[in-house]
Amino acid sequence: MSYSVGPPKNWSLGPPMFLLTGLPGWEASSAWLSVPFCFLYAVSLLGNSAVVLVIVKDHSLHKPMYFFLSMLAVSELGVSLSTLPTVLKVFLFSAREIGMAACFSQMFFLHCFTVMDSGVLWAMALDRFVAIYNPLQYGAILTSSRIVLIGLGIALRSVILLLPLPVLLRQLPFCRPNVLAHPYCLHPNLIQLPCADTRVNSFYGLFVLLCTFGLDFLFIILSYTMIVKTVLSMASKEGRLKALNTCISHICAVVVYYTPMMGVSLVSRFGKDASPVLHFLMANIYLLVPPVLNPIIYSIKTKEIFKAFEKLFFPKKF
Repeated sequence: MSYSVGPPKNWSLGPPMFLLTGLPGWEASSAWLSVPFCFLYAVSLLGNSAVVLVIVKDHSLHKPMYFFLSMLAVSELGVSLSTLPTVLKVFLFSAREIGMAACFSQMFFLHCFTVMDSGVLWAMALDRFVAIYNPLQYGAILTSSRIVLIGLGIALRSVILLLPLPVLLRQLPFCRPNVLAHPYCLHPNLIQLPCADTRVNSFYGLFVLLCTFGLDFLFIILSYTMIVKTVLSMASKEGRLKALNTCISHICAVVVYYTPMMGVSLVSRFGKDASPVLHFLMANIYLLVPPVLNPIIYSIKTKEIFKAFEKLFFPKKF
């Protein structure tokens, strides 16, 4: 089944409607395309829910590293749940319309949870640095109350910085068919649609990007610089390898998160003439791949998590 990119017949003169887009050129196969999307969402939701569940239930995992991991899983659940309704609506039912309030709400929550993801990855880098630099004081430095404060700080930062985005967008006039490039609402896509000057929105979006992803990535690099310096000062080769081994899962999570994000940024900035399919694939890789892979990475690379899964799902073994 194909659909046009123009406005529907019942286009309202009230608050504008937006048109979501599936995979360009594959409209007739949208139902089939829903199969891999459903599979990826199922893996993401089940995997991250299982991580949170085992950390809550297994008291041996009530340690700073695993509390931060549970925060990462919760934020990734938020990313998946923010996009799931509209993605399935587009691919399963070819229903493309979304109202302004729903679109702006989805944009806000989607960007909020992605920013929380980034903040938690920085907190996890800090956790690894403290564990390696001062292992004897690790529990005394990262107490439960401090971890809660860090988590609240990450959440509040996301909400406070991103709340102006939908507010600023509501001030702009949308006076033409508002066709989005994805099956969900993203701020970089939305600010291209108003028939008015969007420089304030663009500058504020860049400010948020630098204050969140930019600073978080810088702090992660600084944390690992200090970790490498600390590891190199260790006398024992075995101690150095053991210390670095505790960082492997987190390094994989950082690579899985920031590599697609940089790819999306480069394609958006320098690939304006690129195929719409490339833009679609990069955006979906960025939003779907980290929530799918991170529970798998931590389950395989972290023995304690793997054992906790076995205890939870195969209790007879124990």
